[in-house]
Amino acid sequence: MIRPGPRNLITDVAGLRVGNATDVRLRSGVTVVLPDVPAVAAVDVRGGAPGTRETDALSPTTLVDRVDAVVLSGGSIFGIDAASGVTEWLAAAGRGFVVAGVRMPIVPAAVLFDLAIGSIRDWGGEPPYRSLGVAACNAAGSELGLGNIGAGTGAVAGRLKGGLGSASLILEDGPEVGALVAVNSAGSAVIPGTSTLWAWAVEEDGEFGGMGPPKKMPDWTQYETKLPLEPGANTTIGVVATSVALTPAQAQRVAIMAHDGIARAVRPAHTPFDGDTLFVLATGVANLPIGSTEVTRIGAAASACVERAIGRAVYQAEPMGDIMALRTAE
Repeated sequence: MIRPGPRNLITDVAGLRVGNATDVRLRSGVTVVLPDVPAVAAVDVRGGAPGTRETDALSPTTLVDRVDAVVLSGGSIFGIDAASGVTEWLAAAGRGFVVAGVRMPIVPAAVLFDLAIGSIRDWGGEPPYRSLGVAACNAAGSELGLGNIGAGTGAVAGRLKGGLGSASLILEDGPEVGALVAVNSAGSAVIPGTSTLWAWAVEEDGEFGGMGPPKKMPDWTQYETKLPLEPGANTTIGVVATSVALTPAQAQRVAIMAHDGIARAVRPAHTPFDGDTLFVLATGVANLPIGSTEVTRIGAAASACVERAIGRAVYQAEPMGDIMALRTAE
């Protein structure tokens, strides 16, 4: 029987910790996923306006096949600097890829645009994201909050408040799969004209408040978006993780499959206005033989976890300023 893990969080995947740092005044933040040891990684970018760091290094054809952390951040281009703070923190801890005797931590990252919702714009000459990255590392553990926290603090999904969400599944033979997403999408996670999540059908254990189906069948040709639509101002970014030992090529296939979860939970998705990006981490803690059949199972579970994580992000979000949240808009 496939079931959610005990926490229903990405940290149900053995060998992972997650840390959040939130700047309440700025209405932004940083989320860091820290494997206990370097993990095999991959990435798939489907949005038309991504903001990323070191994604090229994750190609299965490149030299580096493992990473030390993955960073999700608010702040758009300024938020990329969060990965520099995480890199410094990891180097001080003795982590990193060794070149000529020098350790260089490998820290890919993706950012979302939340600057329009922030209440503080005068950073005194230095944006706070590098220090927020360090704070997120110091806060890393197995428990984490959802909604308006970390990279999801200033996120907006369509017309409603977005946020940080997570979900997990344990497969029949024991390996774990989990997802962590920050939802700041141009498209909506809610069926137009209703307060029902597109992801309602995959709800596990009342994680969306026991939402149930919409009162009537939706018009599948209709969708809602943020207004106005602005290039680069939206995205769904996240990390999928599994405890099995994937190769970089297998991890990339899982990343590709995991994007189906975005397409089911947010409509429209992968638009020219979004920067939709999903990373995959394989910790290798579960000692299982991996072939194409197993990769297919893990990819399918990953897409389901992404779909549910998006639903949880929007369900757990709280209002911010004049941005309504799902639970308070009902």
